[in-house]
Amino acid sequence: MDFEEDTPPSDVPTPRMFSWARNSTIYRIEKRMHTEKQLFDAISRKAREKFEGISDTQVKALAESAVRFAYDNKALDDTAFAEISARSGTRSGKSKRAIAQKLSQKGIAKETIATAVAEADDLRAAIALARKRAFGPFRKGDVDEKRKAKELSAFARAGFGFDIGKRVFEMSLDDVEEILAADNDS
Repeated sequence: MDFEEDTPPSDVPTPRMFSWARNSTIYRIEKRMHTEKQLFDAISRKAREKFEGISDTQVKALAESAVRFAYDNKALDDTAFAEISARSGTRSGKSKRAIAQKLSQKGIAKETIATAVAEADDLRAAIALARKRAFGPFRKGDVDEKRKAKELSAFARAGFGFDIGKRVFEMSLDDVEEILAADNDS
C-alpha cells in the first residue's frame, strides 16, 4: 500500500525542495541583483511551477528560506540596490520621480527610496535625456512651436518639472558642457 497518496501534503517543505530553493537563489543572484521582494516572488512563482501539489505554506517557507539564505550570504541588499538604481537612472535620463516609482514597484521601502533619490540630480538627468533624444542644446535642426511643445512634453512625461525642462531646452551646448564638467570635478 502506498502511504504517500493517502497522506495529506505536509506544510513543511522536503529537503529536496529546500535544496532546489537554495540552488535557484544562487542562480538568480548570480545573474543580476534582486530586491527582497523580487527574490521572494520569483522563488514562490517557480516553486509552484516546479512542485506539483505544493501548498501555500510550503511555497512561503521556501521563499522565506531563499531570502534568508541570500541575506546570510550578503547577496541581498535593498539599500545598495536602490542607490545603484538611482545613480544608473540619473545617468540614463530618469527623473527622481521616475526612479522612486520604479523602486517602489520593486518592493523597496519608502525610507530607503527617499535616501537613494536624495543624491540624484534632476538637472543632470534631464540633460542626459536631452542628449539621448536630441533635444534642447543637442537639437540638430531649427525649433518651431510644434517641436518645442514636443520636447517640453517629453520632459514632463519623463517626470521632470516644467522649470527643469524649460531650463534644459533653453541651454546652449557650452552651458551643458560647463554643468557636466562641474559634476565631474566634484
